[in-house]
Amino acid sequence: MSLAEAGVEANVLAERGNERDLAKLRAAWAEELEAAARSPNHIERAAAYRAVGQFRFRQKEELLRRGLEDESPACRGSALLSLELLSRDHPRAVNSVRPLLHTLANADDNAAVRRLAILSLRNGSPQRDTIVLLQGIAEEDGLDSDVRQTAAKVAAGLEKKARAR
Repeated sequence: MSLAEAGVEANVLAERGNERDLAKLRAAWAEELEAAARSPNHIERAAAYRAVGQFRFRQKEELLRRGLEDESPACRGSALLSLELLSRDHPRAVNSVRPLLHTLANADDNAAVRRLAILSLRNGSPQRDTIVLLQGIAEEDGLDSDVRQTAAKVAAGLEKKARAR
C-alpha cells in the first residue's frame, strides 16, 4: 500500500469515527510520511502533505507550515487542503499560520493555491485584517474570477461569524 492509499484509508476511518484503528494507521505510517515530506520529488512531498489531513495528524501541523512554503504549487495546494480539513473543528490550525495564508491568498502565482488559501481562511477566527484583505482581493481587477468570488464569499462568511459573536 502506498502513502496515498493509506491516506484514503485513514480518511475513511476518521469519517467513521474509528479513532482506535486510525491511531494504529498513524503509528504505522508516521515515519514514512515524514520521509516523504523530505523527498526531493514534489509528487511524494505533495502526497505527504495531503496525508497529514487525511490522517487527522494534528501533531504534524509544523510539517504543513513547511508545505505552505514549498516551491511546488502542488505541495502548497496539498498542505492547504490538509490545513482546511484540520481546521474545520477548531480555528487554531488556521490562526497559527494566518500571516502565511494572507501572503498565499494575496500574492501566490498560482490561482488554485490562492483560492485554497482563501478557503482555509474561512475556518479561522473572523479577524478584521483577514476580512479587509479578502474584500480587497474580491474587488481586484484582473484577478481570476474564481479567486475573486471565493474571496467575496469567505469575507462575507467571516463578517457574519464576527457579528454572531
